[in-house]
Amino acid sequence: MSKRVLIVDDAAFMRMMVKDILTKNGYEVVGGEAQDGVEAVEKYDELKPDLVTMDITMPEMDGIAALKEIKGKDSEANIIMCSAMGQQAMVIDAIQAGARDFIVKPFQADRVIEAISKVIG
Repeated sequence: MSKRVLIVDDAAFMRMMVKDILTKNGYEVVGGEAQDGVEAVEKYDELKPDLVTMDITMPEMDGIAALKEIKGKDSEANIIMCSAMGQQAMVIDAIQAGARDFIVKPFQADRVIEAISKVIG
């Protein structure tokens, strides 16, 4: 049974990159892409994925607000934050809010897989 992943990023290109890395490494991306935090929360409720990769900076609702909302409903949620360089303060906020790990853009496939396998095996 493959692990189900929801990819959240406001940039379609970034979602595609993450999806490509995951599918090449045996992960299943559930109907699972969202472009902002509001959509992320809705999709999480609907799909119940094993893991969420969550961009920090997005329109409507940012990744940290979405993280807090998802963790408020499901304390067991596995969320890995995706940040651009120079967002250390936000990454710290996200980890304190319950993110399991973070990956930095531009993504390096081995680091993405390392973070995900550490969290969900």
